[in-house]
Amino acid sequence: MEKNKTRNVSVIKDADGNSIVMINDIIFKGKRSLNWEDVEQYLKDYVGDFYSIAEDGEIVFIGTNLPGEYSGSIYTKKLKGAAAKAKANAAQGIPEMIEIATNGVFEENRKKKHGRDAKNGWYRYDTRFGLPVYGDDGEISGYNIFHARLLIRHAGSGKKYLYDVMEIKKETSKSCQADALPGDKPIS
Repeated sequence: MEKNKTRNVSVIKDADGNSIVMINDIIFKGKRSLNWEDVEQYLKDYVGDFYSIAEDGEIVFIGTNLPGEYSGSIYTKKLKGAAAKAKANAAQGIPEMIEIATNGVFEENRKKKHGRDAKNGWYRYDTRFGLPVYGDDGEISGYNIFHARLLIRHAGSGKKYLYDVMEIKKETSKSCQADALPGDKPIS
């Protein structure tokens, strides 16, 4: 995929004024399993980019380890069904998910091996994204909203790098319905 590919992503505010990254296309599909190698290839287009978290102004870089970690982490390998599909398709909204991130929390390294890559520890930020739900007619009938945590490593160089997106959970109390178009029949 080319570096400047068109992404169908926008940021909206919910009724409480909180930001949600709306990902309007499902590009990674699979009834039984997803091709995580395709997700990894997609993420390689972001390597070298950087984004600013609006809440605190922190700059987050996309390093060469993100594609492999995002698509091959222990967390990712445990995902099944809708959660796996959500993580795969969330890759489209990585820039915006970083920009709307909130509630940054610092953590010390938990494992000795992390001292190499995350010499200065880790940060976790909350973020949210939405994915379309399609009706039997193939049209978007609403959106499922998900909460996720961005795992950011703080390297010895002082730079912060997105390492993975984890703890993806569907928000059961918040789903967005697609606006009815003229002539649409109500769903009963």
